[in-house]
Amino acid sequence: MSTVYLRRPPDWEEHEKPALPGSPAMPVHTPALRVAYALVAMLVALSGGLGNALLSANLSTIQGQMGLTATEAAWLTGAYVMMNMTANLLLYKFRQQFGMRLFTEIGLGLYALLTLLHLVLGSYESLILLRAASGLAGATCATLGTLYMLQSMPRQHTLKMLVIGVGVGQICTPLAWVISPSLLFNADWHNLYLFEAGLALLAFAGVVLVKLPPGVYVKVFEKLDFVTFFLMVPGVGLLIAVLVQGYNLWWLDAPRLAWMLIGAITLLTTALYIEHHRVNPLFQTRWFTQGETLRFVIGALLLRFLTVEQSYGVVGLQRTLGMTIDQMQPLFVVILIGTVVGIILSAATFGLPHLGKQLLAAIVLFAVAALLDYNRTSLARPQDFFVSQFLLAVGAGMFMGPLMLTGVVQGLKFGPNYMVTCILTISMTQAMGALVGAATLSTYQTYREQVYSVGIVAGLDPTRPVVAERLKLQQQLYARQITDPSLRAAQGMAQLAQVVRREANVRAYNDVFALTALIAVLYLLWSLALAGHARRTAALLNQQSLKSSDQRAAAGATDAGAGTGTGP
Repeated sequence: MSTVYLRRPPDWEEHEKPALPGSPAMPVHTPALRVAYALVAMLVALSGGLGNALLSANLSTIQGQMGLTATEAAWLTGAYVMMNMTANLLLYKFRQQFGMRLFTEIGLGLYALLTLLHLVLGSYESLILLRAASGLAGATCATLGTLYMLQSMPRQHTLKMLVIGVGVGQICTPLAWVISPSLLFNADWHNLYLFEAGLALLAFAGVVLVKLPPGVYVKVFEKLDFVTFFLMVPGVGLLIAVLVQGYNLWWLDAPRLAWMLIGAITLLTTALYIEHHRVNPLFQTRWFTQGETLRFVIGALLLRFLTVEQSYGVVGLQRTLGMTIDQMQPLFVVILIGTVVGIILSAATFGLPHLGKQLLAAIVLFAVAALLDYNRTSLARPQDFFVSQFLLAVGAGMFMGPLMLTGVVQGLKFGPNYMVTCILTISMTQAMGALVGAATLSTYQTYREQVYSVGIVAGLDPTRPVVAERLKLQQQLYARQITDPSLRAAQGMAQLAQVVRREANVRAYNDVFALTALIAVLYLLWSLALAGHARRTAALLNQQSLKSSDQRAAAGATDAGAGTGTGP
C-alpha cells in the first residue's frame, strides 16, 4: 500500500529525521530546552502512573470511606487496566495520522476533568469513570513521557534515554506509598484526588508549553480498525473482569464468571479472525506463529508475574500482621531507592549486546529476593524486608527497558507495520502478568491458608496441657472485663482462633514466596538453556560458514592452478 502523507515533511537533516511515522523529529536543542524536555517527561510519566498507584496503595481506606464491597473495589482496578491495555490499539496509529499531542490533550484533559468531577460528586460511578480515564491517560503518558525524554539528550544517547523514560513510570508505585501518609492527613480522601487533578493539569500545561518537534503524518486508519477496536475492548474487559473478580466470587462458585469468559473468548476470537484475514491488519496475528515471539511473550509474562511477589506477597503479609501504610512507608523508601538504582544500572549498561544479560540479572534478583523472604514469622516487620525488597526493586528497575527493546527488535524484523502489535503485546503482557500473578498467588495463598488452618485446629486438643494453659492465659486477659466464666471461655477461644488464622496466613504467604522462588529458578534455567542453544547454533552456523568459505577458496585455487598449468 502506497504511503499517503497528510502533511508535507520538513526538509530535515539526515540526523534529524524521525525513525518512524508518528515519532517526533530529533533536531539539535539548546541545553535549556533539553532540560525542559526532561522535566516535562518526568511530569507526564508521573501523571500517567501515580493516580492509579495512589488508588492501589490506599484502596482499603477508600473502600472503607465509600462503603464499597470487595467486588465493587475490584472493578476500580479492572476499569483502569481495561482502558490502559486497549488504548494502545489506537494510540500508535492515532499518533501516526494526527500526532501525539492531540491524543495527549484528549487523554489528559478528560482525566483532569473527571478528577475534578469526582471531587464534586464523590460517587462510586464517578470513581469508575475516573479510573477508566486514568487508564487512558496512563497509556498516553507512558508513550509521551518516553518521547519527551528522548528529546532531552543527543541522538547517540537514545537507548539510555529510552530506559530512563520507561523507568520514570516504574517509580510511581513506591512513590505513591511514600507520599500517601501525607496526602491522607486526617483520613481525607479528597486530598488524593486534588493531588491527582493538579498533577494532570500541570502535565497538560507542560505538554502545551513545551511541544514535541513535528514528525511525519501519514494516513493509516481504516474502517476495520474500529471494528477490531470495538470487539477487543469489551473482550479484554470481560477477561480482566474474570481475573479481578475470580478471587472475590471464587472461581468455581460463580456462573457469571463462566459467562464472562465465554463472552471474552467469543469477542476476542472474532476480532483476531478479522485481523488474520485483513490485507493491512491492525494486529499481526501471524507474528505469534513464530517460536521466538512465543518465547518473548512467555518471558514477558513471567517477568511481570515475578514482581507481584512485592505488591501482593510482602504487602499482603504485612497487612495481615496489622501493619498500616504509615508503618510500611520506610520499606517503600527502600523500594523507591532500589528501583532508581536498577534504572540507572540498566541505562549505564544498556545496549543490544547486553539485553540478555540484564534480563538474566533481573531474574536472579527476583529469585534471591523470594528466597530471602521465605520462612518469615508473625514477628516479621517492614524493616525485615529491606534487603530482599531492595534487590527485587533493582531487578524490576532493570528489566523493563531491555524487555521493551527486545520486543521492538522482534517486531521490526518483519517491518514497521508490526510495531502496533509489538507495542500492544508488551502492554498486554505487563498488565496481564500483574493480574494473572495477583489472581494466582491470592488463590494459592487462600488454599494453603485453609490447609494450614485445618491442620493447626486439628492439633488444638483442649485436653492437652499446652493447649489448656494457652486457653487459660487467653481467658485471664478478659478477667476484669467479663465476669461470666462461659463468656470468658468463649472469648478466649475466639482470641485463639484469631491467632490460628494469623499463623496459618503467615505459613501460606511463605508458600507464596517459595512458589515465586521456584518459578524464578525454573525461568532462569530455561533462559540459560535457550541462551546456550542460541550460542551453539550461532557457533555451528559460523563453522559451516567458515567451512563453506574454505571450500570455495580451495575450489578457486584449484581453478586458478588449472588455468595456469600448476594444478594436479
